[in-house]
Amino acid sequence: MAVNAVGWFEIYVQDIDRAKAFYEGVFQVTLDKLPTGDAGEMWAWPMDPEGEGAAGSLVKMEGVPSGGMGTLVYFNCDDVAVEAKRAVGLGGKMFKDKFSIGEYGFIALLHDTEGNMIGLHSLK
Repeated sequence: MAVNAVGWFEIYVQDIDRAKAFYEGVFQVTLDKLPTGDAGEMWAWPMDPEGEGAAGSLVKMEGVPSGGMGTLVYFNCDDVAVEAKRAVGLGGKMFKDKFSIGEYGFIALLHDTEGNMIGLHSLK
């Protein structure tokens, strides 16, 4: 069986309420609280076990900083320009506005409210 390389992602944050408001506003979704015990706080994107792509969450965990550049997560969008505009309106900082990647569509790069760089991808 063929599977996608990424099965889950986590975006580490310092201010979980601010980060949650940012991502819910940009992508027009409601994140769901996950049980973590003493491991910190996690809020997950809506998940469909039969759906395509990877699921993931925001994570606030003691001793784990945000704002690193070790991993870049790309979010699928209908039109990168729409989500990029929302992101800036919600306190994000544009790094590289929408640009073409040829036959693979368009991307934009920005920093969220926690200093993490994220990517946006669309075919139009």
